[in-house]
Amino acid sequence: MSTEAPIQAADSRAEARALSAAAATAGHAPSIHNTQPWRWRLSRSELNLYLDHSRALDVTDPDSRLAILSCGAALHHALVSLAADGWHTILARMPDPAHPDHLARLRLDHRMPVAPAAIRHLQTVGLRHTERRPSASTPIHAESLRAVVAAVESTGAGLHLLRPDQVYDLASAADQAQRAEGEDLAWQAELRYWTGGTRPLGSGIPDAVIPDRATLTTVPGRDFGHHGELPVSAAHENGATFAILYGPEDDEAGWLRAGEALSAAWLTATELGLSVLPLSATIEVAITRERIRHLLADLGHPHLVLRLATGDPAGTAAPHTPRLPAEQVIERF
Repeated sequence: MSTEAPIQAADSRAEARALSAAAATAGHAPSIHNTQPWRWRLSRSELNLYLDHSRALDVTDPDSRLAILSCGAALHHALVSLAADGWHTILARMPDPAHPDHLARLRLDHRMPVAPAAIRHLQTVGLRHTERRPSASTPIHAESLRAVVAAVESTGAGLHLLRPDQVYDLASAADQAQRAEGEDLAWQAELRYWTGGTRPLGSGIPDAVIPDRATLTTVPGRDFGHHGELPVSAAHENGATFAILYGPEDDEAGWLRAGEALSAAWLTATELGLSVLPLSATIEVAITRERIRHLLADLGHPHLVLRLATGDPAGTAAPHTPRLPAEQVIERF
């Protein structure tokens, strides 16, 4: 009596479970304004990632660069899940030139040993969060910074750590971007939608993660137009490291890889006890994005600015932002 068919059926079910778990894990990824602009199509044999324009930011992100970057972070989260489940994955980025919203296709190839780092990364997915409070005054150890840079470089991107004099240039650019966006009524309306009570359930930025007062920081964080409920101290941050995430390409493929790099950096930083705050305003505004590019010299194209800091400033983690139900972002075939 042949057992081949039952074994193949069991393997098929295992693959389907692994892919489903990967898509669910991807839902914890960071995204611009917590819009979660990804959509997954899941079958027994493959998982496909698409950009969902229904959760796009037409004013803040008209070319979808930050939405695609967000999808790249979700893609990396999915790969982390599959590696922790012991699967070697065949990944095709931008697999269909005729359909640019089709960002990636994942197929399971074969079983492989599970590395301890993969398990650690998967556990960290649930711990990762955005820290908008001022950072602690303790500088980051050089070894920790090297580890975060190495994590970014492992994905094919780069992380440029800013010198103190460059931080002042960054602060000036961030202030210029904030003022430009703040004077745009359409931008203000879009921000209110994603930070107010009308935002879609399970997405957006609730008051619980918005500081309850203006923070004293060298580089201004996002001005949400109102104070939230997240307690912050009156201390001025002075231990943060600011960095520019960059890559060789300034197109959809480059933005996708930048998102993968962001996820790799964030998971590594969290494991090292560091907090992370993406600062995207300077990337959203064309004139300040060019100023950030000049800070890179000839290294590449800027995709995001990051603030790295030591530990949680209040000794406790900030609340996590909500997440969309899996059935809203995963289509099963």
